[in-house]
Amino acid sequence: MRPDQTLVTLQREGTRITARTSGPFNQEAAAGTSEHEHRYNHLTQPLQQRGLACTVEYGLSDYIVHAELPDDSYLIISPPQEPPTDHPPGHPESWLVTRGHPDDSTLHEVIYDSEPDGPHAWYGGSIPRLLTAIVGRLDQLGLPPRPVSRRLAQESAADAVLHRAGFVPVVLFPERFHRLPSAMTEPVEQRQTVTRALDMLQAAGFDVSCDPDLLDPSLPPPGDHGLSVGDQLGHLTQSIQSAAHTSEAVAVLSELTAPGDGVLQRVVESLNTTADWWEGLGEPADPHYANRLRYIARKLDSYALEIRSRRGELADRHTNHPDRVQTRVDRVAPEEPAAPRVTAALAISPTARRTTPAELPSAPAVDPSLPPDRPSSAPGR
Repeated sequence: MRPDQTLVTLQREGTRITARTSGPFNQEAAAGTSEHEHRYNHLTQPLQQRGLACTVEYGLSDYIVHAELPDDSYLIISPPQEPPTDHPPGHPESWLVTRGHPDDSTLHEVIYDSEPDGPHAWYGGSIPRLLTAIVGRLDQLGLPPRPVSRRLAQESAADAVLHRAGFVPVVLFPERFHRLPSAMTEPVEQRQTVTRALDMLQAAGFDVSCDPDLLDPSLPPPGDHGLSVGDQLGHLTQSIQSAAHTSEAVAVLSELTAPGDGVLQRVVESLNTTADWWEGLGEPADPHYANRLRYIARKLDSYALEIRSRRGELADRHTNHPDRVQTRVDRVAPEEPAAPRVTAALAISPTARRTTPAELPSAPAVDPSLPPDRPSSAPGR
């Protein structure tokens, strides 16, 4: 692996098959930290990247994170302390986040509480939910946003590929990785899924290390599936960014909000159909999950109606954007469609082959930003 390249390792760990993303930044972050500080890297690193000074201290019965805010107030991020619990180190079953001030005893704000009787008890020890609540409060307090580092961009790109390949994300504090679905125990199916993931990762430009026993060499190389649905929507975003007139932005919003067959309407239909399908799986919790999906679909449908209304108001403006120097009349002819170029860029060379740990490819480095075009996950073998 080159010094600046991200490596994805596909391997068997006990009874599960995992995918772990690593690179030089991961090693640098771990260097020079104590064991208890390393346990809280998933909390301290995002806060430090927003300019906060963080320390890991021992509380009543476990370590806590103390983060200083610019207004001299501070955050305390704590696992359960009273009474002491028997959770494994670094794997608490709940979190409490409070804000206080050393010189103002009246300032005591509970930002997040997932203890059994807390307002966020549903999420338990979830790290993503915890971070979402903290980040949201920091945004409200006016702290500058967290910059997107090269490491985070590459990890996010790898996450997207593994997600499409069928892997499941795992956040077990302080670990973060992906694994095959727990009920996928058939070796043939496992090898097919791992092989597909390797092909997609290599097509996206990642270095990949994989135990040859996890691969199915009989599978042919993947064909060209074109752009994923997400990347097709990404081109709509690019169209809005380059729009010089309200009618051009309206054209994109029209694709999203068209009644009956707009993107948002299709998403609502997919969620409701998934709910109906899920409810029939037969487990006691399945109706609950199905109803949650239906609730989300109803909320999204109401938002789609509001966005459709905003689209109409924007259409009525029908004017050039004052911040765009280039007017509609002066604009150059559009570039050729991106799809053929992407198809050519992602095409597998006749000499390309799957690699093993002993023979890694010299793949081009992943761009700091997310790869603009990723191969679709649609089966095509």
